[in-house]
Amino acid sequence: MVQVEQLLIWICALFLTSLFQSHSAMATLTFSTSSLHPKTLTRKPGVHFPCKTFIHLPKSPNFESLSSVINRKTLIGPPIRSTTTTISESLSNTTAPQTLKSRLKNGETLYGLFLLSFSPTLAEIAGLSGYDFVVVDMEHGPGGISQALSCLHALAAARTPAILRLPDSDAAWAKKALDLGPQGIMFPMIESQKMAKKAVSYCKFPPNGVRGSAHTVVRASDYGIDNGYLSNYEDELLIMCQVESEEGVKKIDEIASVDGVDCVQMGPLDLSASMGYLWDPGNKKVKEMMKTAEKGVLKSTEKGRGGAYLSGFAMPHDSPDDLRSRGYHMISGAVDIGLFRSACVEDVKKFKMKSVDSDEENDGIEIAKDGDEKYWSE
Repeated sequence: MVQVEQLLIWICALFLTSLFQSHSAMATLTFSTSSLHPKTLTRKPGVHFPCKTFIHLPKSPNFESLSSVINRKTLIGPPIRSTTTTISESLSNTTAPQTLKSRLKNGETLYGLFLLSFSPTLAEIAGLSGYDFVVVDMEHGPGGISQALSCLHALAAARTPAILRLPDSDAAWAKKALDLGPQGIMFPMIESQKMAKKAVSYCKFPPNGVRGSAHTVVRASDYGIDNGYLSNYEDELLIMCQVESEEGVKKIDEIASVDGVDCVQMGPLDLSASMGYLWDPGNKKVKEMMKTAEKGVLKSTEKGRGGAYLSGFAMPHDSPDDLRSRGYHMISGAVDIGLFRSACVEDVKKFKMKSVDSDEENDGIEIAKDGDEKYWSE
């Protein structure tokens, strides 16, 4: 019995010893919030509990709930970069981004490029180069809606407005193009007031038009995030009707006066072809027809009904400066493929000519010096 009591006493003593050691090791660590250097850590004895350890943290700042932040957030589209302002100035002016339409109303003359390659890289380069707009040409280019979307992404990254030229003036093409969210849309081969009115109706939702609606999920409305899209799209979209035939020129005054037509785009190549001068767009008769068309558009703005702006494409015989002097407010100076072709041809030509000149010089040197000229490797 005595042995049992001694054993119990020994066990209790051992338990109390181990408990004391564990409590000593569990002393609370405190540190200064102003520094995390290891030397600032100190032991601080205090009241200890065998089953719990308390860590004292600095008081957290008060944060608003996520829902309250999201509800107050205003989505503002990036401003369109103007060639007359710096990027920093444009970024700071996020409350009132300028559109092509607003810039035309302010009296600006805009300079752009036609993109036929459907290359997103060339589209981005064009935007970064400072063009005011880029026309993605689905009429003569090899791409369709999917390829055009990639170009629009590239142009958006470069903060440059995109205009989509349709392959045909019908409601289906207009609907798919507008859902991508370009700033402008161009209808080819418009020859009458009736065709112009139909083109405008393709761009507007009922009851003002016949455009099919998927505005809650398409890119044009930021996939439904832009709650103001339905209220603003008519004011921001630039509608362009292209006149490129003799028949169209005869009715150009009526076309330019249609409510909703913002620009009349002249098509000199197709116009010359319709007059029998396919290979001679600079023919005197074609030039006279162009001047007649230009006067018809410019007169539409003098009648106090708004009218349409004159838009055109520069040609070798008709420079951008010539177009501007005649009252054009939108001028396309070149085509991406044409620029690249000319650069390639010139580059090869320069190399070939230098090679010929170099050979002739070397032959001359060998004759004059009687073979004393040495190769660089010697």
